[in-house]
Amino acid sequence: MRVIAITGGIGSGKSTLSALFAQWGAVVVDADAISRKLTAPQGEALPRIRDVFGDTVFHADGTLDRAALAGRVFGDDTAALAKLNAIMHPLIIRDSVRALDLLRAQGVKAAVIDAPLLFETGMDALADAIVCVTAPLAVRLRRIGRRDALTREQALKRIRSQNPAARNESLADYVFTTNTPMFITRWKARTLWKRILTDGARRTPDAASFGTATRT
Repeated sequence: MRVIAITGGIGSGKSTLSALFAQWGAVVVDADAISRKLTAPQGEALPRIRDVFGDTVFHADGTLDRAALAGRVFGDDTAALAKLNAIMHPLIIRDSVRALDLLRAQGVKAAVIDAPLLFETGMDALADAIVCVTAPLAVRLRRIGRRDALTREQALKRIRSQNPAARNESLADYVFTTNTPMFITRWKARTLWKRILTDGARRTPDAASFGTATRT
């Protein structure tokens, strides 16, 4: 099974590229969706989050107060984000690996890992090709502000909490820019999809680093 990873900072447009690849036959494993499931009501990550951050990041009904948690991890406490990542990343990696194993067992030909923190978590080891999605900072800020209702400063804090775009680009096999009208983005994405399939694997997955057998 081909495993193609798509990464890029918040607001870069990686979800758009993943959705297009899905139209052309890939099955998407979305790290953000896995994270939301883990922190949904009764989610597996909630007890540990409560242990580390306390009751102040929870609503009275026991559900996670995402705004309060974001205020902590993107606030003045520089260690808070690292604490949250230490809780979430192992669970996200585990569930992503399980999803890939299941897809492989089902005979799926191509899977996409959509992960904003691909290199930070080491999940690049799961892929045989990596695409970094980019967009100019002004475009990203506009998208984040419109989608998440964040101020410019709040959006900048989210961006600065991730790898610089230039580093992701240098580590990836392909770079894809989304600062174009949708019809052009779609055409470029289709061209990239065909090129990835033609090129074949650009790297050898090292699934053993996650303690599971996920090789093709």
